[in-house]
Amino acid sequence: MWLKLFFLLLYFLVLFVLARFFEAIVWYETGIFATQLVDPVALSFKKLKTILECRGLGYSGLPEKKDVRELVEKSGDLMEGELYSALKEEEASESVSSTNFSGEMHFYELVEDTKDGIWLVQVIANDRSPLVGKIHWEKMVKKVSRFGIRTGTFNCSSDPRYCRRRGWVRSTLIMSVPQTSTSKGKVMLKEYSGRKIEVEHIFKWITAHAASRIKTIYNAEHLKEEWNKSDQYWLKIYLFANLDQPPAFFSALSIKFTGRVEFIFVNVENWDNKSYMTDIGIYNMPSYILRTPEGIYRYGNHTGEFISLQAMDSFLRSLQPEVNDLFVLSLVLVNLMAWMDLFITQGATIKRFVVLISTLGTYNSLLIISWLPVLGFLQLPYLDSFYEYSLKLLRYSNTTTLASWVRADWMFYSSHPALFLSTYLGHGLLIDYFEKKRRHNNNNDEVNANNLEWLSSLWDWYTSYLFHPIASFQNFPVESDWDEDPDLFLERLAFPDLWLHPLIPTDYIKNLPMWRFKCLGVQSEEEVSEGSQDTENDSESENTDTLSSEKEVFEDKQSVLHNSPGRTSHCDAEACSCANKYCQTSPYERKGRSYGSYNANEDMEPDWLTWPADTLHCTECVVCLENFENGCLLMGLPCGHVFHQNCIVMWLAGGRHCCPVCRWPSYKKKQPYAQHQPLSNDVPS
Repeated sequence: MWLKLFFLLLYFLVLFVLARFFEAIVWYETGIFATQLVDPVALSFKKLKTILECRGLGYSGLPEKKDVRELVEKSGDLMEGELYSALKEEEASESVSSTNFSGEMHFYELVEDTKDGIWLVQVIANDRSPLVGKIHWEKMVKKVSRFGIRTGTFNCSSDPRYCRRRGWVRSTLIMSVPQTSTSKGKVMLKEYSGRKIEVEHIFKWITAHAASRIKTIYNAEHLKEEWNKSDQYWLKIYLFANLDQPPAFFSALSIKFTGRVEFIFVNVENWDNKSYMTDIGIYNMPSYILRTPEGIYRYGNHTGEFISLQAMDSFLRSLQPEVNDLFVLSLVLVNLMAWMDLFITQGATIKRFVVLISTLGTYNSLLIISWLPVLGFLQLPYLDSFYEYSLKLLRYSNTTTLASWVRADWMFYSSHPALFLSTYLGHGLLIDYFEKKRRHNNNNDEVNANNLEWLSSLWDWYTSYLFHPIASFQNFPVESDWDEDPDLFLERLAFPDLWLHPLIPTDYIKNLPMWRFKCLGVQSEEEVSEGSQDTENDSESENTDTLSSEKEVFEDKQSVLHNSPGRTSHCDAEACSCANKYCQTSPYERKGRSYGSYNANEDMEPDWLTWPADTLHCTECVVCLENFENGCLLMGLPCGHVFHQNCIVMWLAGGRHCCPVCRWPSYKKKQPYAQHQPLSNDVPS
């Protein structure tokens, strides 16, 4: 996870540097920056009208270029970046979709239940033609969609009872606007009563109703009272301009940020005394001033702060976000981080997508689960101070120059999604290249695995857990009615060669018992006489040998799973071989053993007291068919059979998870055998 987060932060850094590189290229070719002001006099009449349409100002009664230019200047300064965005939006001939309502419930869910937006709905009465024709309606939809106004069509033939209850007996236009200034308040429906069915007149009617919700100040006394008033709003944005009504984007934002930001329009058209504006720091007209508890902020002086809906919307969202904004941001970041798994994972293509789907599901589930306690935490009544300090931190950080660069880059890449996706893909391919090179240097075999091999291993893993569940050694009951393993019973009934070899984890091997093989020898008279001369040294050395032997066994047990299966075991061969090739299964068989074939070095017998309980006493490893030598490391299985440690580890690591003798599963606990007596008690005299 941390590796993906690092690569995601690195990708954002690459985007930031790439945006600065594009700005340098534009400056080198044209000599201008995006924040450079544009003189409206140098623009054509068509470009001026495009700017007014993007800002939401009507120009139907202004036939001359001079009047249009003055209206642009009154609405705010024009930058190169805003001009480029407006011209690109005008050239884009994408059709905007409009909703077709199917009935009363559909209309209620989308229009009347929407508390923070504007809807324009064309109602078509029964057996009547629409009020606005198809061509004009398409122009209307494209014009109002720039300001976040959603459109739809309600045909009364689909629900005539609802139309009669509403009084829609003729075709008309309906606009829904929030009724109160509180968030998630009621909405009111207004019907168009104009006589002229033209796009400009309908748009003027829409903007007039939207602007009526903005608090308007007409004199200095009212401004002084409002400026010094403290109320529930922490953020207030003032528009000081010489206009009849605020631009449409300003009115649309006032509805979108209902309950979070208060929008105030100061009309200075007929002011004689402007001294108070000078006292509060307003020198230029028009001016967009953001007033916060920390001070005032002049919008438009930093990178990307254009006089447009998208620019001011991203600016206000960064200062006063909703919980939904933070959730969407976290959702985008988490999914971008999860998609990094497609490039970090090496091996087969199917493996990449399987890992990607698993990562996407895991990350999104964890994100939703983690947001639930956060939402409950925010509902507590004692978090007002925490909420206030958090917003203050956001205001301090998002009014810096670096934050304005980030917002400008966000608007740039959001308007060029192909560039964003291509840079993400290129960044991912570079990650894939370096990750593949690193794993090749580490001789990792999974890089060269194809799809069939990986699917085969995945199926083996699935079937191994489906048909061979691993039982815990600690929690398995000693006495059970299922002493005869049902899985083993099924395997014996079926054809063994037709069963898939299960891929079982080898973690259980570290729980198997291990010990050193020792012999009890009869010492000669010379050794006894030599040993009696220094009894104290022998006792000390015996204690030392005991401690060292226990330490060796512990170290060997800790390194069982770290040994390579291809290495051979080298036992510390001494001068004795404890017994001939035999395996004791019961005291009766041991009594029938013949010891006449022992040589001189085989007169010593194994020290059975050092063996763990519930193990069968034997002196030969059936894997390598060699006798146990003094000092060799042994390992026992749950069935009781004993082998060389290295021999049985290689056997189990090769996928044969059963005893070589009785085929009992090596991961299954078995009922212990009865305790046997030492071998020396069974040998006939």
